[in-house]
Amino acid sequence: MSVKQRSQTLKRSHNPFADSFYQLRVLNGEEMVGNTFEPFFGRLTEPLVPVYPEVLQVNLGKLCNQSCAHCHVDAGPDRKDEVMSRSTMEKILQVLAVHPIPAVDITGGAPEMNPNFRWFVEECRKLGKKVTNRCNLTIIVSHPKYRDLPVFFAQHDVHVVSSLPYFTRLRTDSQRGEGVFEDSIEALKLLNEVGYGKEGSGLNLDLVYNPSGAFLPGNQSSLEHEFKTQMLRRYSILFNRLYVITNLPISRFLDYLIESGNYKEYMAALVEAFNPATINGLMCRYTLSVGWDGRLYDCDFNQMLNLGVDSPSGHIDTFDLESLMARRIVVNQHCYGCTAGAGSSCGGEITA
Repeated sequence: MSVKQRSQTLKRSHNPFADSFYQLRVLNGEEMVGNTFEPFFGRLTEPLVPVYPEVLQVNLGKLCNQSCAHCHVDAGPDRKDEVMSRSTMEKILQVLAVHPIPAVDITGGAPEMNPNFRWFVEECRKLGKKVTNRCNLTIIVSHPKYRDLPVFFAQHDVHVVSSLPYFTRLRTDSQRGEGVFEDSIEALKLLNEVGYGKEGSGLNLDLVYNPSGAFLPGNQSSLEHEFKTQMLRRYSILFNRLYVITNLPISRFLDYLIESGNYKEYMAALVEAFNPATINGLMCRYTLSVGWDGRLYDCDFNQMLNLGVDSPSGHIDTFDLESLMARRIVVNQHCYGCTAGAGSSCGGEITA
């Protein structure tokens, strides 16, 4: 299997930023840099509380065929031990069978590398859940056993969301690794062949853009128009929507910010761009995140910082929705990333 690896994971290289507690100390000015930024909770007029969950986001593991420069999961081919077990998946399915949570958002790593991935998708669909899969694209062409994934996705009406940093080779490969762009284009063509992204097919293919450097993303609507025009003109590729996501200052991107000397400027830009109109639409309010080991979090980013839910129901084994609905959402300095400008979530911009 080919591995698109730009660098080692933080964990494998014994980088201090592999420690989530260390990341939080940096974000709060207790390590390396002085804390010159107002605590995020000070921007809230009242504590963040959840609404009934619309999405159960499930991280099937940190194993990935890529090791991307800005990966907030610190995923990579060496994270073989951090893969969700079938027994944990069965407990998730039990929760989904009892509670009318309409959507399951599957992520990783490369979730398709979990040996029980296809079974889990099938079981979620049997329960009538809408399934989204966050696919890095290159996994589809990385090995013959994955090449039929587009057909599998189509058979089960899976909403495919795929990262593509840009519509050119140089910018994509600089962030994702050499050869990623070429493989991504091949995978997108395979998805188009089975109907994804084509009008009237009902098969949704959305792309995700995040900046390649220490700056905030541009307008989602404008970028989507540009991406659609260029992807069709250059590669005859169709897709439905473009999600624009702000890089959050955690994990590898935090390491990059410190290493490049851009941390203070980037954090200042996030703080200055704080938009209170994003608060009601934050994904942590309507999403519950399940880690590969079954622990529960308010969102995917809190998961990567090991900031578990503020509830006695902290694991899928002890899932109690009444208790979870009574919790307050855990916030920290990285939350400025989701509230800057038009806001940022797994579904792109929050405000128009």
